[in-house]
Amino acid sequence: MTHTDRPNDITLLGATGFTGRLIAHYLDQHAPAATRIVLAGRNPAKLESVTEGMTRKVEVARVDVTDPSSVRGVAESTRVLITTVGPYIEHGEPVVAACAVAGTDYLDLTGEPEFLDLMYLKYHATAASTGARLIHSAGFDSMPHDLGAQFTVEQLPEDVPLTVTGTVRVKGTFSGGTAASALTVLSRQGPAKLVHAERMRVEPPPVNRRARVVTARPGKNREGDGWVLPMPTIDPEIVVQSARGLPRYGPDFSYCHQMAVPNPAVGAGMALGAAALFGIAHIRPAREAVLKLRPSGSGPTDAQRAAAWFSVRFVGEGGGKKVLTEVAGGDPGYTETSKMISEAALCLTHDDLPSTAGQVTTAMAMGAALRGRLERAGMTFRIL
Repeated sequence: MTHTDRPNDITLLGATGFTGRLIAHYLDQHAPAATRIVLAGRNPAKLESVTEGMTRKVEVARVDVTDPSSVRGVAESTRVLITTVGPYIEHGEPVVAACAVAGTDYLDLTGEPEFLDLMYLKYHATAASTGARLIHSAGFDSMPHDLGAQFTVEQLPEDVPLTVTGTVRVKGTFSGGTAASALTVLSRQGPAKLVHAERMRVEPPPVNRRARVVTARPGKNREGDGWVLPMPTIDPEIVVQSARGLPRYGPDFSYCHQMAVPNPAVGAGMALGAAALFGIAHIRPAREAVLKLRPSGSGPTDAQRAAAWFSVRFVGEGGGKKVLTEVAGGDPGYTETSKMISEAALCLTHDDLPSTAGQVTTAMAMGAALRGRLERAGMTFRIL
């Protein structure tokens, strides 16, 4: 069966979770009527409850990530598979493996660098041979930063060294799934470094070009009021992967990622909080106690999401030109994340895109087509 002859267009695995429900209802409201959608998970009764209030008929399928045959079956029957089942280092590999072998386009919401690197080592070559596009971090981690950096680069001269700095401002809260993934990342720093080093050893570098991450320094924001701190998230790794894969980023590209804070006191408080969380992540009883405060499947209220927002401002320089751009939207972790990954799935399903395969980024696989979709859906990409 060819990719376009499959019975289903988009399958959502993890549809009964907090973010999964948001994605399911976004697809219901915004996918073309002919789009064939399947909701998948371990509990068919809970899946049926997700369909309540939906305007279209969608199928449900029982899929357990611990059962390779069920994962393989759903991967072979769909063109695009979205998974929200995390932490991904614990639950994600069977889905990536099945999609890579089946030639199925794959999307997730991971913010786990170790998972990203490990999946590259294990499945990039297979996916490249079957035509599968394995796209990680297709939500707030890391789509606004990836597409925003690409948008900034496109405003600068070609074939010259370029520098881009992204500064994040955000107001929002988190779900139980996000908390579990964050604590998992913090508890696995050692293994993550080893896997990343192995990927850097075997991944072919771009020919006659280089792309790298520059670590931000705490201090005053050079482009406005307030202060900035380094933001140690997965986002710079995604941006630099795009730069390595796309010649438009020039012969020498660097990216710096930071968070805006109003004053040094707030920055110091955040640093202390991060240190405390790092300690908690390495003590199992403490980690379990924190997760009980925000159990899996829970998340912010509608009112909390309505009050949330994000802005990422980019400063790009190169060839004697400087440009300031911004990507902005509403609630980053849930409302906009469900929009982003859903529009990515629709883009992969319906749009005319460049030929890519293997582990790729949203900028590499979709770029301007996806930016256009997100703008029509209410996010903004603009030159300031």
